[in-house]
Amino acid sequence: MPPRAVIFGLSGLEMTPAERRLFATADPLGFILFARNCESPEQVRALVRDLRAVVERADAPVLIDQEGGRVQRLRSPHWREAPAAARFGQLSDLDEAAALQATRMNARLIAAELDGLGIDVDCAPVIDVPHAEADPIIGNRAFAPEPARVAKLGRAACAGFLEGGVLPIIKHIPGHGRATADSHLRLPVVDAERATLAATDWVPFAALNDMPWAMTAHVVFSAIDPAAPATLSARVISEVIRGEIGFSGVLVSDDIGMAALKGPMHTRALAALAAGCDVALHCSGILHEMAAVASVCPRLTEAALAKLARGRAMLPPTIEPIDVAEASDRLAMLLAEPTVQA
Repeated sequence: MPPRAVIFGLSGLEMTPAERRLFATADPLGFILFARNCESPEQVRALVRDLRAVVERADAPVLIDQEGGRVQRLRSPHWREAPAAARFGQLSDLDEAAALQATRMNARLIAAELDGLGIDVDCAPVIDVPHAEADPIIGNRAFAPEPARVAKLGRAACAGFLEGGVLPIIKHIPGHGRATADSHLRLPVVDAERATLAATDWVPFAALNDMPWAMTAHVVFSAIDPAAPATLSARVISEVIRGEIGFSGVLVSDDIGMAALKGPMHTRALAALAAGCDVALHCSGILHEMAAVASVCPRLTEAALAKLARGRAMLPPTIEPIDVAEASDRLAMLLAEPTVQA
């Protein structure tokens, strides 16, 4: 029987007895880890093994947000502090070839860390196109303000992740870079014309529409659907994400617990799935919310299972070993240009 179309977080460094019972019964597709779940390499490896064991699926996806910069759940002293995406964009102003090499190498190093922990999906790269007047929630998480440059650097990052055995999630489709509010706190509304969005914000997503996973934006695009954010909009998902952008992979919602969305958690999850998301994402680890979502979430569709399988098929049959020290030194050299700022 297919797993349920939901990915859950959990509260701490190991499953509580109540979480263990819920996950075993609910059978979610997979899990997402946050800093609260990560103390040491040994502890994370054990937790990942335990999560997969409780749902009795060795291939259950385990996700994490390891972008670099402000957004990385694995931090020193046990893990490398990766640069923010904007640093690679700044390097591309000086030397595009070096920036593409550095971006790919950085993602490959992140993948090596994640693969060593058993984590197989990274919620990265951010391929939003940032705009000067927007809320800073995206900011230096984005590569550059030019859509074509974002697309090139985003593809280099995805290549590095895939080479290292980690599936990338491009985000936040169809674009969060123009939003003037932080969707963690309230619902952003973007009033740009559809033609403007197609010529800018959507360009990187269309260029990377062959990637295995994408994460939706909790943003209203009034020119397409003034009544619902992209995550909950059948029109945005069918016409724009699946249609004009042409994304055909696994579509996962951004965290349904964010304040941009309203209503009970189970209603939010059902609305995201009804709109066309393949999987709902619930991150907080709050037990009663997860139980409510699990009680209504359907099993994955055959179409969603096929998308998951196509994504896994993008991974290499064997992962070529990487000399982490040598690659780290090379990356540092590429980023040592005095005008490239952290």
